[in-house]
Amino acid sequence: MYDPIQDGMEKSTERLINNQAQPPNELSDLVHSYWELRTEAPLEKDFLLHAVPDACVNILFNQQDTRIAGVTALRTTYEVLNLGKSFHYAGIQFFPGVWQGDLKDTSDSFVGAPYCGDLPLIETSEALAIEGFHAKLPILSALVSQLIERNYVAHNPIIQAILLNLDVIHNVADMAEVTHLSTRQLQRNIKKTTGFSPHDFLKVVRLQQSFKQHYLDSYTDQSHFIHSFKKITGYTPAEYYRKYDV
Repeated sequence: MYDPIQDGMEKSTERLINNQAQPPNELSDLVHSYWELRTEAPLEKDFLLHAVPDACVNILFNQQDTRIAGVTALRTTYEVLNLGKSFHYAGIQFFPGVWQGDLKDTSDSFVGAPYCGDLPLIETSEALAIEGFHAKLPILSALVSQLIERNYVAHNPIIQAILLNLDVIHNVADMAEVTHLSTRQLQRNIKKTTGFSPHDFLKVVRLQQSFKQHYLDSYTDQSHFIHSFKKITGYTPAEYYRKYDV
């Protein structure tokens, strides 16, 4: 199944706790992971998280200020997020296409304002803040179940078919064949459920796949790979691997 990398954290950074856990089996087709990122002690300088697009939607909770929460989704280029010297975040990473809420309401950058929407994010954040990471997991699963009941989260068989067949998909025509849709139907479906055009969606997931396998499995040649990698991440592959943990 699709397994995007974690966002870029410089190899020189110390005193960070970075936890990740899998959801229960009944939610594993919807949720990629539950996660937590926090400092053990204040850092000497601001921490810059290099967020790389993965077509996923995250619900993010600021555990130092439980009023701050939101739904986030990057588009087709990286974002550098300044988290400061002391921080504690937790969240849910959903697979591409399963979020059914209005994608226009999602943030594509840093979530730094109190949440004012209709979802029970503040109540969830308050419950999470008093627990250690492993005790947070059933609370996060309970929120996912509420979102399913309210139709904010649902299985997306079209996107799932694409993600399960990435090894044989090389272009938009291949995506249409795998999903048994016309290219026009594919365009409408992917745009509605992910916010991407089919071409941009393929660029993002192909880039993510390149971290897990040889680039020639996804790209026609090295030049194509390097150009696409730098456009999406801001670095050449060699620069990225030299600077960040992967």
